Amino acid sequence: MTVKYSHLFSEGKIGNLRLRNRIVMPPMGTNFANADGSVSQTLIDYYTERARGGVGLIIVEIVCVDSPVGKAITNQLCLDDDKYIGGFADLAESVHLEGAKIFVQLHHAGRQTTPDITGGIQPVCPSATHEGFLNVTPRELSNEEIEDLVQKFVSAAVRAKMAGIDGVELHGAHGYLIGQFMSPHINKRTDKWGGSTERRMRFPLEIIRGIREKLGPNFPICFRFNADDFVEDGIDIEEAKKIARILEDAGVDVLNVSVGIYEAMPTLLEPFHFEEGWRVYTAEAIKKVVNIPVITVGVIRDPVLADSIIAEGKADFVAIGRGLIADPEWPKKAYAGRDEEIRKCISCNTCIGLKVFSGQRMRCSVNPRVGYEWKYPYLPCACEKKKVVVIGGGPAGAYAAITAASRGHEVVLFEKENKIGGQLNISCLPPGKEKISWFTEWLEGELKRQNVTLRLGECATPEKISALRPDIVILATGAEPIVPNIPGIERAYLSWDVLKGKVNVPSGEEVVVIGGGLVGCETAHYLLDKGCKVTIVEMLDDIALDMEPIGRFDLLNTFVSKGVKMLTKSLVTAITPETIQIVDAYKRVREVPAKHVVLAVGQKPAGCDLVKALCDMGIPVITVGDARAVGKIVDAVLFGFDAGVKV
Repeated sequence: MTVKYSHLFSEGKIGNLRLRNRIVMPPMGTNFANADGSVSQTLIDYYTERARGGVGLIIVEIVCVDSPVGKAITNQLCLDDDKYIGGFADLAESVHLEGAKIFVQLHHAGRQTTPDITGGIQPVCPSATHEGFLNVTPRELSNEEIEDLVQKFVSAAVRAKMAGIDGVELHGAHGYLIGQFMSPHINKRTDKWGGSTERRMRFPLEIIRGIREKLGPNFPICFRFNADDFVEDGIDIEEAKKIARILEDAGVDVLNVSVGIYEAMPTLLEPFHFEEGWRVYTAEAIKKVVNIPVITVGVIRDPVLADSIIAEGKADFVAIGRGLIADPEWPKKAYAGRDEEIRKCISCNTCIGLKVFSGQRMRCSVNPRVGYEWKYPYLPCACEKKKVVVIGGGPAGAYAAITAASRGHEVVLFEKENKIGGQLNISCLPPGKEKISWFTEWLEGELKRQNVTLRLGECATPEKISALRPDIVILATGAEPIVPNIPGIERAYLSWDVLKGKVNVPSGEEVVVIGGGLVGCETAHYLLDKGCKVTIVEMLDDIALDMEPIGRFDLLNTFVSKGVKMLTKSLVTAITPETIQIVDAYKRVREVPAKHVVLAVGQKPAGCDLVKALCDMGIPVITVGDARAVGKIVDAVLFGFDAGVKV
């Protein structure tokens, strides 16, 4: 068999460890660990599925060496006690059975955590420098505590090897404790642990030396570090080159090159608008100054790009992070040249930004099995072939149809528009949101591959449905905008119509967007990009509260820099020919200039009448997606998938 991406699927080597290809799954927090920090079956199933999908090396997410003060997420893995060895042994064994190798990433959060996560303990740091993103002031570590932490990292590495783990990665990136020692932006010490580059490197070098003394020269050590902190007086690319040479001389086997700290969001966990492979230049710069392998990472979605990085010598390994959350079989599909079947990550950050950072378990907008690998280990063939009619081709309906058809049912899908996607076709229109269309394209392709009968541009009526004699109907008719009863509301445009281009708002004119949730803010961004002068009016305390935090942080920075007016705690009471009237939290009434008014105050389920008609006819109905309860893509896909499993 001719391999399409021969460079990507050539054998890799880290020290004496051989890997089946050059694809690495980088560490990403999941909150799948048990509450005590031990390995759960959910976590084993999650990583085993990625190993089965063909990845060469899995680097398991942040593993705490000093709990609870060193934790960064609520359910974080721990390896600071021998009691955890057994769980990691089970994990290693399961991954090895699927042909992949496995490292664990040893981690301490330092100042980049909160007392809510550390059990009320004040976070620690080389210096008592304030952390701006989380608004935390840490306590400075003493010399004795630093020496003790060195031993904690070393002891965790010893436990990892005892568990059968193939190697360890030291997390010196992203502003966590090791990186805090390395960064002049954070480390202000004047003793042997701070000052020059060499002295700031003392802490990680002591850890590396300790691991080598305990485990010998052949146990692989990976070091993840920042090529650029993206903050003033932080590590930059030139100092990163110096750091890389120091690490190589210390006996590190492979360098995992990353960027950014929390205060440099969104570079750390990129939202929608970042280009594919935008960080690769940093790994390329590091590779030029060392002779050990280099791993690159950052919005690498396409196997063409991944292969070219290896072919052009920019890096030795490519880390596919969120891409492997979205599609565990990314490597297998790329190896077989089935690129069009890869379910690409759309960079929505639901997985970590929305879920993990808020203390929830990881989920994925485009892959409903994430975290549910134990519940859906495979899709069972239907015991009885049924006729299934799906009404609505948005993410819920399309996923339900794909899932039901893949199980052997005969599926007919009605969609009133001329294409699949539903609100996905609107969501991809604001600036930087184009990646959402990747999911629509995958849904279209998968519907064809599963032989779903598509009736596009056709409204489903009770008569049409009844004529098909379905065994069951899955109703996914989506939502419709809420139009409040405000005097003058007829002058307002619906946000959907603005985004779809049905309404033209001329550049340079004043626009008021009523509603500061996700849809309202994305519409405001769209209008801002067109050159309009935008004001957002929101009745809650702040805007974009339903967005994931990293994308929200990025969007608010854009709004502030471009002069968007944000009127919160304000209720619109009337719309006049040239203004809107609002009442603020202090009951003050004011007029706001509004040449154009756009409405984005929410949505409500659609299709209730159709449900009643079908039930009256005795046809069983399952309602999914926004027709069930207005939510996000992740909700629509999960409930659509579940319906497809259960029919």
